Order: sequence, then structure tokens, then C-alpha cells
Amino acid sequence: MTLDEYFLIGETVTLGSHKFEADEIKAFARKYDPQVFHVDEEAAKKSVLGGLCASGWHTAATWMKYNLAKRMETEGVRWIGPGPQPEFGPSPGFRNLKWLKPVYAGETVTFTRTALAHRPLAGRPGWSLLTLRSEGFDSTGDKVIEFDSAVLVKVE
Repeated sequence: MTLDEYFLIGETVTLGSHKFEADEIKAFARKYDPQVFHVDEEAAKKSVLGGLCASGWHTAATWMKYNLAKRMETEGVRWIGPGPQPEFGPSPGFRNLKWLKPVYAGETVTFTRTALAHRPLAGRPGWSLLTLRSEGFDSTGDKVIEFDSAVLVKVE
């Protein structure tokens, strides 16, 4: 079996949608990104962003939460795909991160992933590197975040 039989290059998978609420935005920002436009609604109105908005890291972390949840949907479910069930390994990271538009309190973002390519890893027989385009879109369809991510996948 090859990865082509498991992942369709160019296929976009919708991971889910998330509404970013003010309390959640402030709680995340207090811990990880305490900028005024993430933690204080009144001060945020006077900031360059004009209102309380989620940290870009919050948006990226939420994409990861939905990506993992989508993958976990198949945990414990009998595998019915071609050949043996693929095994997911670690991610070597991401590239080309772009926060394209602020995600304001009350906004709902829909997260997606698209398989871009895969290649075998010479140093790890049986393993391949699967690269993905990772995106989030607001309720108007505007892209708010994008990055290229990767994951190691074993298919025997």
C-alpha cells in the first residue's frame, strides 16, 4: 500500500468550527499571549485592532485541537480502509505561518486541512512525511490563518 491509497492529494477535509468567545480569548491570552487586544475589551477597542480578538497562537492551537479530534474519531473504530491502518507519528513542525485577519470575540472559524504531498523517509523505512495545508476561515469565508504542517505516517 502507498499513501496515495490512504490520502488523496488535494482533498480538503473540514475539521470543524469553533466560536471564539471573549472569556476563552482572555483566558488563553492571560496564560500565553497577554497583549492588550487579547485581554482587555475596553483597551482593545482603542488598539490598532479595534476590538478584543484571539491571539494568533490561540487560533493555531484551536486548529490543532480540531485536527487531533478529527483523527481521534477513528480511534477504536474498526479500520475498513485499504490494507493495514496507517500509524501516525510525530510532527516535525510547521512552516509558512500566516495570521491573515484578526479573529474577534464572537467569530466562528471553520478549520480545514488539505493533503499536499508525501515522500518516503530514507532514514526510517516504512515511514513517509505527509505535508498538509492547514487553514481557518471566518463566517464570511475569509481566510484568517494558514500554515503548512507535516506529520510522519507509517503504512506497511
